[in-house]
Amino acid sequence: MDPVFPIFPDPDDARLTRRVRGTDQAGAATEISVVEERPLTIYLNAQEIVTAMTIGDHPEYLALGFLRNQGMLRADDVITGIDYDDEIDTVVVRTQRRTLYEEKVRKKTRTSGCAVGTVFGDMMEGLEGLRLPEAELRTSWLYALAKQINTTPSLYLSAGAIHGTVLCEGDRPLIYMEDVGRHNAVDKIAGVMFRHSIPAQDKILYTTGRLTSEMVIKTALMGIPVLASRSGFTAWGVEIARDVGLTLIGRLRGKRFVCLAGEERLVRDADPDSVAEEPARARRKGAVDG
Repeated sequence: MDPVFPIFPDPDDARLTRRVRGTDQAGAATEISVVEERPLTIYLNAQEIVTAMTIGDHPEYLALGFLRNQGMLRADDVITGIDYDDEIDTVVVRTQRRTLYEEKVRKKTRTSGCAVGTVFGDMMEGLEGLRLPEAELRTSWLYALAKQINTTPSLYLSAGAIHGTVLCEGDRPLIYMEDVGRHNAVDKIAGVMFRHSIPAQDKILYTTGRLTSEMVIKTALMGIPVLASRSGFTAWGVEIARDVGLTLIGRLRGKRFVCLAGEERLVRDADPDSVAEEPARARRKGAVDG
């Protein structure tokens, strides 16, 4: 698990999609790529925690990030092993510290994630008194990131029915993860950051999905001060972002975006008129997949 940065999607990975035959609106035979979906059961030491539906790539990072974002792994935890068995779709994370989370696992909340996300315990746990670090966000970075991410070869572009999440620094994408649920894609990034001690205070998180309360909470708990999306907002997501000092950028397409929280971080160093409009096809795709 020694990554080479940047990490980008591999749409040519044969494990992640399959070709499926059907017919189109005129009754003509057609064949398209569709995304695979398979279960992954996550254990923390000897305890089964959850079974998540995922595309199946980066299972170790998904497990680490899920456990970290649920508060089941602490920042100072020593990981003694991560064992993935692809025959039974199971990953076991082992820690030096003894863990016991039966009560927390019994209390679960189904979230708005597209592949039915699950949050254990109190969704707001860890947010009380949290204020995210000061950071600068240049509009030139937003425009550059949106253009680069939207044109990077990915499952999102080749097969759809999937979400992408990207960890960025300035105008550079560092880690690009995809999955059927946006929560899984975020957890994979959290897993990489936890495993390799990547600092969060100067990062931007970009997602193709909606800016829901779940997305805002995960971003805040990861310590990332900026969350941006090509899609829209939920009211509770905006409220939480304002409470914790998260800069929230939505509807980022072409030259257009809306900031509903954390406006003080914005440095408007780019002329929107110098930025090309996004092609209509890309706008429609974002509206469908977001």
